[in-house]
Amino acid sequence: MKKMFSLILAASLFSFGITSVSASSNDLGKEVLPPKDGWASFGKGTTGGDKADENHIFTVTNKSELIEALGGDNKSNGKNDQPKIIYVDGTIELNVDESNNPVGPEYYAAGTGYDFDEYLEAYNPEVWGYENEVEGPLEDARAEAQKKQKEQIVINVGSNTSIIGIDDDAKIIGGSLVMSGVKNIIIRNIEFEAPRDFFPQWDPTDGDYGEWNSEYDNISITNNTENVWIDHCTFTDGENTDASFGKYFGRIYQQHDGLVDVTNGANYVTISYNKFEDHDKVMLIGSSDSKTTDRDKLKVTIHHNYFKDLTQRLPRVRYGEVHIYNNYYEFTNDSEYLFDYAFGVGMESKIYAENNYFSFDYYVDPAHIIRYWKGTSIYEDGTLVNGKGKASRVDLVQAHNRGNDVQLDENVGWKPFLYTKIHPTQAVPGIVKAKAGVGKIN
Repeated sequence: MKKMFSLILAASLFSFGITSVSASSNDLGKEVLPPKDGWASFGKGTTGGDKADENHIFTVTNKSELIEALGGDNKSNGKNDQPKIIYVDGTIELNVDESNNPVGPEYYAAGTGYDFDEYLEAYNPEVWGYENEVEGPLEDARAEAQKKQKEQIVINVGSNTSIIGIDDDAKIIGGSLVMSGVKNIIIRNIEFEAPRDFFPQWDPTDGDYGEWNSEYDNISITNNTENVWIDHCTFTDGENTDASFGKYFGRIYQQHDGLVDVTNGANYVTISYNKFEDHDKVMLIGSSDSKTTDRDKLKVTIHHNYFKDLTQRLPRVRYGEVHIYNNYYEFTNDSEYLFDYAFGVGMESKIYAENNYFSFDYYVDPAHIIRYWKGTSIYEDGTLVNGKGKASRVDLVQAHNRGNDVQLDENVGWKPFLYTKIHPTQAVPGIVKAKAGVGKIN
């Protein structure tokens, strides 16, 4: 990426500590969301830290430097609205101690009384059953260990911030970026690896056979946060795939949660030209059926993203007006993550889907692309589905209604207006594969 050369050179001049650098007028840190580029362009738009002065432009190489650039104190950084541009150079590991040394579950479990083998013994369904949620000293110890991990790996991001990857190898792994009650955030050109929750909770009442439930999304946009642009990033489980965690009580010992979730009244978000690969629960918009205060919020645009070998929530939506267009969905035979559904039609959701392309190496009934989650409506047009042959036009709503008892309509009550160009569906695979993900900003 030639436009980043001045930043790479500046970063290389310093060997120790956080570095304050000047940014050229045409580098990524000074770029803002273009007009009409999705819901994040609503109102005054999304500009991130473009107004940062030279004392608030940083290059960071580790977790401590990242926290310092965000304001200096992770507990209060979420309230720091000083305009700032933060360039990520290389890999930042968030699952580390105060000296930036990687740590494992034993680090967080120390002093809590948590013992995994004893936890398994106490809550084995043959002993505990499936009727009641787990409780008692061992569950309390697990929760305490989980809390200690959360304090280390969750990074709070304040308003008016741009976090930009230098070159093509910028990574943030092992933790979660949280935007809670803030405004005007840009995150671009960074590869994220899903964080691991070392202390998932066993819930015997979740479904027919119980489930292991974990915390920590890669990026959490929540609590009335507004105007966020996530662009040209890559999200994956990396080497820590779900299968590598094994099974206990016959269920996957799930240590992953979501990749990018938009919840609790967050609004005006654009998610564009990203690559999502090898993960189960990808994107949740709206956290609860009962949270009626989410009405008229959760406005999100999802366009030109590459969704590859994923299972579900592409996205799953409650309440929000969500525009989903020109995305490429690809599912291959050699992946451990098998497709379940793409569009989750949740409570009062208003999905408007246009010109998306689905490619399957194995047979998937188009009736399963949409999943009913207590919603009533979804508008869909221009979808192409390719299943081992020539792509064909599929009316996803009709396909769903033919294959399911619950019938959906297309009366979502709104029409998108914040977009520039919607490409013909036939062109989507080529455009998206060429441009989505880290290192592909033209």
